[in-house]
Amino acid sequence: MNKVESEFSPQVGSVSPPPRALPRRSFLRRIGLGAAALVPGGALIGSASKAFGDSSAITAGDAALLRFAAAAEILETDFWVQYNELGGIQDSEVSGGSGNPIYTKALKVLDGDMDQYIHDNTEDEFTHQSFLNAYLVSKGAQPVSLHQFRTLPGSTATGSSGKLRLTNLMQLTLDTSWWTRYRSRDKNPDLNPNFTFAQAVPDLHNGQFTAIPRTDADLHPPKHIQAIANTAGFHFPTIEQGGNSLYPSMAQRATSVEVLRILISIGPTETMHFQTWSDKAGNAPPLTDPTNGLTFPDLNSAPFDTQNFQTNLIMPEPCPFLSPNLPRCSIIRPTETNGIAMGVVKFLTDMGLFIGQSPAFFSFLHQLAQAADAARREV
Repeated sequence: MNKVESEFSPQVGSVSPPPRALPRRSFLRRIGLGAAALVPGGALIGSASKAFGDSSAITAGDAALLRFAAAAEILETDFWVQYNELGGIQDSEVSGGSGNPIYTKALKVLDGDMDQYIHDNTEDEFTHQSFLNAYLVSKGAQPVSLHQFRTLPGSTATGSSGKLRLTNLMQLTLDTSWWTRYRSRDKNPDLNPNFTFAQAVPDLHNGQFTAIPRTDADLHPPKHIQAIANTAGFHFPTIEQGGNSLYPSMAQRATSVEVLRILISIGPTETMHFQTWSDKAGNAPPLTDPTNGLTFPDLNSAPFDTQNFQTNLIMPEPCPFLSPNLPRCSIIRPTETNGIAMGVVKFLTDMGLFIGQSPAFFSFLHQLAQAADAARREV
């Protein structure tokens, strides 16, 4: 069994009944938050307790936070594997597919190293989900498995492994308002929850589009496969900016200093992913897909040619933080903690990532989110 297969092995997947859910902020239903991954192998879990010197238990709240993070990483690993099979580098670190030269070439229009970046991002998510589940086991807490929900058919294009999936990359509706949110110097969703940030690619927010070739028929004409690669190019940062906010938001609820350390150590890697992918998305060539009318605008030309759309502004612009009476500060946003986990679930659902999933899947995911949102820092 290779490395990827072992990390996708089935495992126990139950969780304790969640404490009461918290009220949710309306803005959390609109923001782009996300991240997810699958389950570590049985051998890794079996030796987990030996990997950590301290076997003392963690609080129920801390376990709930880490379980939700593990579930998010499981889902994230699932779709990154799909991208890597078709457009990344297949090797002993991340195996499973055989690559699709035409799709890979279209991705490389955004950057010549896209296949390497996709590979490395995929491996990162594997390590996150494996570590989080192993740590939970080492503390006597229940790990997370979504293996029973691996029922969705994926791409049948050349390069795909043809395995069943957890996530659907072929009917995406992308909220690209993170683009202007991180360029705004006046608004912060934590302080302006009712403000609507403009979409970078309005068409992606108003339809359902595939980010991978569904079959070999999608490999032509050239503008069609480039539009698919462009969609992937915007999906990458849309997802990663979610983890960018998720981890610091959850960290504010952690009781254990060690759990806090885990959350604030994994979170910055999501930020590194986000900045990389936001830079590459800016290289997506303007075009209109002749098969469906999907248009990618030139963000550096009128009417988009303002600071809020400028493609080389990949570092967060300073904005109000904590209070409008304090000086502006360059920060991750949002980092409001109330309802963060259910906000993530709603965002990923609205994206179309779970089209085709069962009611049991949504029930399980909502249970994990409610437990995480009910976590309180204990003194």
